[in-house]
Amino acid sequence: MSNIIRGKAFVLGDNIDTDQIIPAAHLIYSLTNPEERKLYGKYAMSSVPIEKSGLPQGNIPFVKEGEFTSEYTVIVAGKNFGCGSSREHAPFALREAGIEAVVAPSYARIFYRNSVDGGFVKPVESFDDLSTAIKTGDNVELDLSLNLIRVLPDGPTYLTSDMGDAADIVNAGGIFEYARKTGMISR
Repeated sequence: MSNIIRGKAFVLGDNIDTDQIIPAAHLIYSLTNPEERKLYGKYAMSSVPIEKSGLPQGNIPFVKEGEFTSEYTVIVAGKNFGCGSSREHAPFALREAGIEAVVAPSYARIFYRNSVDGGFVKPVESFDDLSTAIKTGDNVELDLSLNLIRVLPDGPTYLTSDMGDAADIVNAGGIFEYARKTGMISR
């Protein structure tokens, strides 16, 4: 995986929970069957009640009708992203939908660990809540080497925290692949 991620941003508010990321009704699909896996992407962020959603103004769909992946590459969210139950299906669903990174000022610890340990998405911490500074549909560039996110082409730039070793684990494809690649466990 590259240290630079470019694409459209999908902006969410505070306290986006795992039931909003992948509704419980859609946890019935196989994680290993390719035809069923893609349904996690299709149903990511799919049935969120508007009054509690934190979704972008205008009720913009995350995945368009009839599609399995989103046009968005980066989620920019408010605080406490991934709160709720501990299901690893949430970061898995985001990856299946095409999300490479989530940028938020804070995460539920279990969501952060599931994202890293499974190698699903990069959970990048921002110093500020960027959910009011960046708009859904803005083209952004997340530079993990320089620890910043910028709005393209000439928009503002914001600092992010260094992911440290967590980036290496996500890049390897998860904790077990990282352990194999670094010789911690045998192949």
